[in-house]
Amino acid sequence: AGNAEEMQRCSDTVRHTHTHTHTHTHTHTHTHTLTHLWAADGCDTSVPYGGKKKAWCWASYLEQERAVAAPSKLFKEYQSFPQCKNGFRVGMRLEGIDSEHPSMYCVLTITEVLGHRIRLHFDKYSDCYDFWVNSNSPDIHPVGWCEKTGHKLHPPKGKRHPWSSYIKLNKIQTAPKALFQNQNMTVTPSGFRVGMKLEAIDKKNPSFICVATITDMVDSRFLVHFDNWDESYDYWCDATSPYIHPVGWCQENGRTLTTPPGYPDVKNFSWEKYLAETNSLPAPARAFKVKPPHSFQLNMKLEVVDKRNPALIRVATVVHTDDHRLRIHFDGWTDEYDYWIDADSPDIHPAGWCAKTGHPLQPPITPQDMFETSEQGGCPTPGCKGVGHIKGARYSGHHSAVGCPYSDINLNKDSVLPDRLSGEMPGSGVGRPRRAEPSAEISADANEMEKKPWEKPGSVGGPVLFWPDETSSSIPGCSKVRLWQNDARFTKELTLSLSLSLFLSELTLQQALHQSVFMPCSSPSPSMPHCWDQHSKLLPTVAGITASKVAAWSVDEVIEFIQGLPGCKEQVRTFREEQIDGEAFLLLTQVDLVKILSIKLGPALKIYNSILMFKTTENSNVYFTEG
Repeated sequence: AGNAEEMQRCSDTVRHTHTHTHTHTHTHTHTHTLTHLWAADGCDTSVPYGGKKKAWCWASYLEQERAVAAPSKLFKEYQSFPQCKNGFRVGMRLEGIDSEHPSMYCVLTITEVLGHRIRLHFDKYSDCYDFWVNSNSPDIHPVGWCEKTGHKLHPPKGKRHPWSSYIKLNKIQTAPKALFQNQNMTVTPSGFRVGMKLEAIDKKNPSFICVATITDMVDSRFLVHFDNWDESYDYWCDATSPYIHPVGWCQENGRTLTTPPGYPDVKNFSWEKYLAETNSLPAPARAFKVKPPHSFQLNMKLEVVDKRNPALIRVATVVHTDDHRLRIHFDGWTDEYDYWIDADSPDIHPAGWCAKTGHPLQPPITPQDMFETSEQGGCPTPGCKGVGHIKGARYSGHHSAVGCPYSDINLNKDSVLPDRLSGEMPGSGVGRPRRAEPSAEISADANEMEKKPWEKPGSVGGPVLFWPDETSSSIPGCSKVRLWQNDARFTKELTLSLSLSLFLSELTLQQALHQSVFMPCSSPSPSMPHCWDQHSKLLPTVAGITASKVAAWSVDEVIEFIQGLPGCKEQVRTFREEQIDGEAFLLLTQVDLVKILSIKLGPALKIYNSILMFKTTENSNVYFTEG
């Protein structure tokens, strides 16, 4: 009866079309229709992605909970109800900022449209790196914008033709300029200029305030870059951002200023001297505009994009606040899923936003949902319906804790994917300065590690490559060697010692995970033929196979490979149960293998070493020279 009353109250019906493409095999479009019952109060009967339909309504929910929705006036214009339709369509190309490398503009393809949100794909890369933005995002631009504004555009991987020629040759569908709401923005003049210095909070390590530079400006926003760090720490903001301060702010407020890594005289750092050395100017204090605190209050309800599963928007509650942030709680979930979000984030919206824009809304989960989930035998995480995957949009769902974004093993991981450009794994702890730093001797004992100049302050863990010292058993004929790793983002010299003792000695899990397995090698160096030969003899099935070939393997081909590894036949069952294909195989980490898939240490080391060798066989920028 209650369900019928809800249906009666939410009387307006709209048809919502949800389209998306899979680009990792072949591009196609398919459409399925969800029926939404909604009214001005935000009633919605749909639970998308195979969930059980049931009437749910904001008005009834607020009444039942004796709660209040956050008033629309508290939201920025771009967070609130849009004034026009989302005209973007699947298959359209555009230019936009890479969310993980904010200084880079890339060619992007729309692969999914949900209400006023679009999923963007990097051409020729895995779907794992796809990301979502709102249709009114200032980070996206029409094709030709980079050329017009003098910004460097990174074309699809492997494309050498000029982008404009490539479009004409391939008759590519580009997104019409009229769809981009940021093209007619009123630009507020500011005192900021490219090259000016300031002090800025590192958002990834908020306890650090660092020396920074403005490296780009678009409309009223500018890009903050931390001196001598790579661009992954960069972020866009405007003059009202609470994360930026004028030169001298730390000294005036008794805070510690983190100087650029490698700066020769940290204790005697002086802004006056540094500005002279870098031939730069400070951003004028008058250019910084203090933003008033937000007016959100405790227990207000709103709709929030789930950062762990960005295709979903959930009903949420404000459970804590500070001047410029909110701590949000997803209704029905436990507190462990709560997190802080900026009050001006584009991922928060007023109640009813989903219903009015045609985006599915995930209602609060109930005790019944918890029971149904456990009874259905799918994902074991209470409340999770098996939607989404910790490794991104490449996988639409999961059936175990390994792939669940909400499981205990994945809950606090920002990412499990290697960097799209460098292949570096997250959590390696290696801060990546733009320029070379002095070589650093790496101890095999993690407890002896000292912070080196090139390590990012506040980063988690130490460098990923550890190796036993020269006293441990090593490969016959293999002396101490030096590894040079060069790419556009960092250059380091690491002195390491090759060893096979990890296969032969009894190590604790922690030691094994710190010390890795083999030295990653790209190809046999003329100076070390015997070393490489020894490596290849241990794992003969790996030799000569590149990561790009492995990525195309089916589940059966992965299983066949595992069967061929010495002493790994017992692990075949695990790989079959988890349905791990080639692309998923390459993304496995040491922790995944040992702690999550419960593979014994010996076989896990062999499997992980195989993955490293696949990747480094393809990576032509790693060379070995005699030490």
